[in-house]
Amino acid sequence: MSTPMDDSWPTPAPVAPPVATPVPPASPPTSKTAATLIVPVLVGCLVAATLGVYGKLHEPTGIAVNVAGFSSPQTVKVWLATLAGFLALVQLFTALVMYGKIKLFAGASWLGAVHRWSGRLAFITSIPVALHCLYALGFANYDTRVLAHSLLGCFFYGTFATKMLLLAKKGVPNWALPVFGGLVFTALSGLFVTSALWFFTTFGVKF
Repeated sequence: MSTPMDDSWPTPAPVAPPVATPVPPASPPTSKTAATLIVPVLVGCLVAATLGVYGKLHEPTGIAVNVAGFSSPQTVKVWLATLAGFLALVQLFTALVMYGKIKLFAGASWLGAVHRWSGRLAFITSIPVALHCLYALGFANYDTRVLAHSLLGCFFYGTFATKMLLLAKKGVPNWALPVFGGLVFTALSGLFVTSALWFFTTFGVKF
């Protein structure tokens, strides 16, 4: 026989619902972090603007550095631009491996050296090309391709200067170097398309 439950029996205490721990909002970038980006970017803009102004105001001479074995200064320029483009591809590949996007050669001890030296050689290779464009041809805008080539040339050296300054700084955001490295690669690729690739598809492969 069952016994009815009376008021003397203890009633279970109510269980409080779990309280979610509030997640603190992400702190905004500090002024120090912003300064690490602002100064290099301003220097890069100054470099790009200076090259553009000089190229526009300088009277083109039509004379540039030539190399024995090539038929003209123009062919020297396009082949050096092709070499710089190839070295830029090496830079891109090694960067993707180091950032874990490509597993091939991951962890290789020589990877960092190849990345650094391919970038240095690409820059050195681009200098005679830039001298030819600025001194012999100037900043030109008589058609869309030439205007794009002139703008990309200024943009390339501006972003390159910014990237080099960021490499020497501490406290740079993790995304900054990949972004500016990508901009440098994009600008150099555009220079190759508007110069060497255009030359080869228009006049054929010449030395």
